Amino acid sequence: MDDVTDNTTADVVDDHRSDQATPLFVLAAIVLIAMLIGGNFSALKFALDHTTPFLLASMRTVIGGTVLVALAVGRGERFPTDRALLARIFVVGFSITTVSSGLLVFGVSKVPAGFASLISSTMPLFTAVISLLLLRARVSRLGALGLVIGFVGTAVLASPALDGDAKLVGAVSLICSALAWAFGTVYMKWKDFSQVTPIMLVGVQLWMSAAMLVPFALIVEGTADTDWSLGLFVPLTYAAIPANAVTFSLIATVVRRATPTQAASTAYMIPLFGVFFGWVIRGEVLGIVELVGGLLIVAGVSVVVTAGNRRRPTASGSKGGR
Repeated sequence: MDDVTDNTTADVVDDHRSDQATPLFVLAAIVLIAMLIGGNFSALKFALDHTTPFLLASMRTVIGGTVLVALAVGRGERFPTDRALLARIFVVGFSITTVSSGLLVFGVSKVPAGFASLISSTMPLFTAVISLLLLRARVSRLGALGLVIGFVGTAVLASPALDGDAKLVGAVSLICSALAWAFGTVYMKWKDFSQVTPIMLVGVQLWMSAAMLVPFALIVEGTADTDWSLGLFVPLTYAAIPANAVTFSLIATVVRRATPTQAASTAYMIPLFGVFFGWVIRGEVLGIVELVGGLLIVAGVSVVVTAGNRRRPTASGSKGGR
């Protein structure tokens, strides 16, 4: 991917910019990603009734990676062999599908789902900071306003869960998970992944993650506490394929066509769908707090996405770059 320096100064600037997506495409992708991940919190809770956190995380990577690599190969794609490319894929996999996913499952096992959603939604804030450091990007007043609105909405939505019972270790795990997820998202924009499609990219990184997570889980947790039943395999299948393989492939696609901050704004929508699926699956009632928080989240994401696609003309009215 050629480095492209865009001096037109978008509201959220990315000096390494791919083809720009329309706000409608980005919003649609964000909603779909957030919907799939939002259901993941309920799926993980069900699966954790039958197994341990890191073993669950490792099984997700094995299943998700196998499905994606098989799909990519079936489409005629070749498994990447370039060492430099594989090294870059490893960095993404270690960040997002190893550290972030492992700590996410572990954190969800320790704290209420609403609180987990709130902590996970800090990911766009980390993304903005890392983009500033690695991509020399900046967030304008409009972009920053969208981030603040989204975070406030998430805080309002998850506030009923903040009852003081959340364990510190779970909160710290989820913060580290959000940080690792943010770094991996920015890294995909920073480095060249044009030689591989998003499907193959995520499939390979999931396999790399499995190579690390499986032995770690077997050594630390073992399989004695795992119940190999439908109660495990049904939520595991959802957590591995729609909520893992599909969503990370979509995220990789969005990152190529939008800014990292836009892609990261997905995290603001996750608690909204988490509450929705809680209502559908568990019969939880949506109250005024949930409705207000949900509306603020949608507004914040809309502002962030729109900000990333607005440009101010330069004096020369042209772009610089190579």
